[in-house]
Amino acid sequence: MFNRVINNQTKTMILLMVVFATIILLFGGLVYYSIVNFSHQRFYELLKIRTTTIVQIEKSKKQLDLPENHILNSLNDEELPMERDYVFSVPEDSNFKKISSEVHIPDSFFKNIIRKGEANYNDNEFYYIGQSFKYNNKSYIAIASAKNHYVVYYLGFLKRTLITCMVLSLFFSMIFSFYLSKTLFKPILKITGKVKEISSENLHLRLEPQAGNKELNELVDTFNTMLTRLETSFETQNHLIGNVSHELRTPLTSIMGEADVALSINRSAQEYKETLEIILDEAEKLDKKIKALLLIAQTGFDGKIQKIDRVRIDQLIWDAIETIRKIDSRNNIYLDISMLPDNPKKLKILGNEQLLHLAVTNIINNGCKYSDFQQVKVSLGATDTDVYIIIKDSGIGIPESEMHKIYDPFFRASNTKNYEGYGIGLPLARNIVRMHNGELIVSSFENQGTTVQLRFPTLYNTLKNEETQI
Repeated sequence: MFNRVINNQTKTMILLMVVFATIILLFGGLVYYSIVNFSHQRFYELLKIRTTTIVQIEKSKKQLDLPENHILNSLNDEELPMERDYVFSVPEDSNFKKISSEVHIPDSFFKNIIRKGEANYNDNEFYYIGQSFKYNNKSYIAIASAKNHYVVYYLGFLKRTLITCMVLSLFFSMIFSFYLSKTLFKPILKITGKVKEISSENLHLRLEPQAGNKELNELVDTFNTMLTRLETSFETQNHLIGNVSHELRTPLTSIMGEADVALSINRSAQEYKETLEIILDEAEKLDKKIKALLLIAQTGFDGKIQKIDRVRIDQLIWDAIETIRKIDSRNNIYLDISMLPDNPKKLKILGNEQLLHLAVTNIINNGCKYSDFQQVKVSLGATDTDVYIIIKDSGIGIPESEMHKIYDPFFRASNTKNYEGYGIGLPLARNIVRMHNGELIVSSFENQGTTVQLRFPTLYNTLKNEETQI
């Protein structure tokens, strides 16, 4: 229960409140201390002026006639609040205890005046400042005192005001901290809720990027990339289980059927030979399908990443075209280089050359096969961020109603019965493209042809940054 309440959002709110409270208390105390200090200095300056005036007035007299109670009348109309002015004759033994008891001022204050020539003192409400002076070769002390109404009353009001403001500031800082922490954690909570919705049943779901939050969007992109790998792996495995059982059962059934028929009665040597040839043919088909399954499994995002190098796509396409022409000389391929970039560095990508060669070869070969050896156009282009390969044929195309199955392993469109194949080229190519953080898009119309677009992120910006650093 305690751990549920003290979550990261609460901790952030408390931390912000502590920071705000510390700043408010620090600056509030600094303001109060500065005003009190200024008030004391200012009031002592006024008392000093009064003391100097007393000394000047007393010195200007022909004869210094001190009153018995040592308290002078007001010097002028500009008195300070509750001002009292004193003039004392310094006793010959410098003992101020008697005077001290009469005027209720510590004798240490008098001694400081004699020793320093000037001293000040305050007893919370009254402030005193005294000066020593000589008159007719005799020492005297003049003291001016008054009550600092500003400190007593106005600073009290300031103290109450500051405390009230601090309490209100803490209250509003608590509200602000709660709102801020909630705002900060809102995208995280939103992502957490979305992640909880994702399971093996709905791996197609993706996290949405958060506006203006670069760090969080990097996490979202990373998580979405991981989901893509998981989704591909799940799809591959799910489809493989269904299709493999069917595809492997067909040649096995044929092999067992032929063997059963051959063994049912005695047959001639020629009949046994024909039966063994059929069995061999079916076994070879079975071997090819098993090899295809292994290849798909190796590219099924199982974490077994192949060797990665920097690959020039134009060279790879030339090699793929050469390979396809060697397979069948009737294959008619036209390479369109009109969109090639001026800078060949834009054609470099990071990937496994053998797998990329396999993917491109499969797609071009399918174009040649399903177009009955009509010309297949391969276009190559690049921007500062991506490399594009577009493979277009004028073949039989794919029925629109079957387009959603084209990535299912062993799926073959209904109009491909007259063509050899196992239905693994396209899903295998898509797996390879996804392994390289690329994209494969297929658009096709029955009897009008098929266009396959491949996109891979280029290394151009990386290479440019490396050259800049050098």
